[in-house]
Amino acid sequence: MYAMVLEASGTPLVWRERPAPVPKAGQVRIMVDACGVCRTDLHVVDGDLPSIRYPIVPGHEIVGRIDEVGIGVEILKPGDRVGVPWLGSTCGTCPYCRRHAENLCDHPEFTGYTRDGGFATHVIAEARYCFELGEAGDSDKLAPLMCAGLIGWRSLKMAGGPKVLGLYGFGAAAHIIAQVAVRQQCRVYAFTRDGDAAAQDLALSLGVAWAGAAALTPPEELDAAIIFAPAGELVPIALRAVRKGGRVVCAGIHMSNIPSFPYRDLWEERQIVSVANLTRADGEEFLELVRHAPVETHTTTYPLGEANAALNALRSGTLVGAAVLLP
Repeated sequence: MYAMVLEASGTPLVWRERPAPVPKAGQVRIMVDACGVCRTDLHVVDGDLPSIRYPIVPGHEIVGRIDEVGIGVEILKPGDRVGVPWLGSTCGTCPYCRRHAENLCDHPEFTGYTRDGGFATHVIAEARYCFELGEAGDSDKLAPLMCAGLIGWRSLKMAGGPKVLGLYGFGAAAHIIAQVAVRQQCRVYAFTRDGDAAAQDLALSLGVAWAGAAALTPPEELDAAIIFAPAGELVPIALRAVRKGGRVVCAGIHMSNIPSFPYRDLWEERQIVSVANLTRADGEEFLELVRHAPVETHTTTYPLGEANAALNALRSGTLVGAAVLLP
């Protein structure tokens, strides 16, 4: 097999040939068809996340076909097309797992962070944490759903059923979940970097009501805002945009420091909440939703060996929609 490997923090990924991995009990080996490039992958590469074990293969928006199963795997079989998300496994015994909050597990494993991910031709995954995808849809279009879509869905649910929603940072996650929210009869306002006409045009083409720079005041008060950009300075901006009792959802796994702001901006029962990871139930719910009402993912594809170019496009803000690697 071949993989793009991160060997030290802040260094470019390097192409490596490795022995093909063998699945253990309860695991499957997957031939990767496509792997999306998520902002969390950028945080792994740039060393923003703690306790990274090097070398590591990033990538957690994986779509591929099973080519070998380990002992005890009965539901999945070779040839099945599956998706592999960020949540790689959980302990099942901690207080959070026992109360059905596995996204907060005390002893989790994360694909492409604590275990090798999908910037490779093959990947090992726990069978119970794979999603069966069937044959509908192209793999490169489905790959961003495995994290951008799933986190977007969990964030939308945590927003509390808004009728007027602001999305701060209109990249991979926002362009997917905006379509879902519009179908739910929600008025969506898209906030982008100043002057990012390409992202604003994409947002408007997907049915949002308005698109503009993040510093602008929206045409009406928001019921809720979801912040996908890893920029802490957006939190007080979003707070000032939501109505009394409104909610600001921070959707990223990493964000720059939130600056101080007047208590008046939080007062009147406004809330700030964060989203941590996802549950398998979130994934099953979201994938069932998009089976009946497919979303259009806007992707730019790169050969696996050009993973660094894809990461640089994401880092620089020049990427519109989502980047996907093809082995």
